[in-house]
Amino acid sequence: MPPGTPVDEENCHRILRAIEIIGVRWTGPILLAAARGARRFKEYRALVPGISDPQLTLRLKQLQGRGLIQRTVIPSTPVQITYTLTPEAEELISLLQPLARWNERRLPPHDA
Repeated sequence: MPPGTPVDEENCHRILRAIEIIGVRWTGPILLAAARGARRFKEYRALVPGISDPQLTLRLKQLQGRGLIQRTVIPSTPVQITYTLTPEAEELISLLQPLARWNERRLPPHDA
């Protein structure tokens, strides 16, 4: 939304839908791991401490269903599966960067 755009009820609903997507547990760490390049399942597990295999499987499927993660099967022996960001996810991450900068300037550290 460009600066100065009035915030009406429909815009608020759109914002809330976006927050519902990014606010689900593990979404942020998974998207950040994917932003570093194509990853295999075990790499995500290593980059997202504390996530269980079933949780990671579920989140990857949900993010794929939302069009934020692309699953690619590489025919080899054994078969390899990688997960990468879609252009929509890259756009989402770029939109979240100003929020992260605001957080650094305005909010106390998490452990404070």
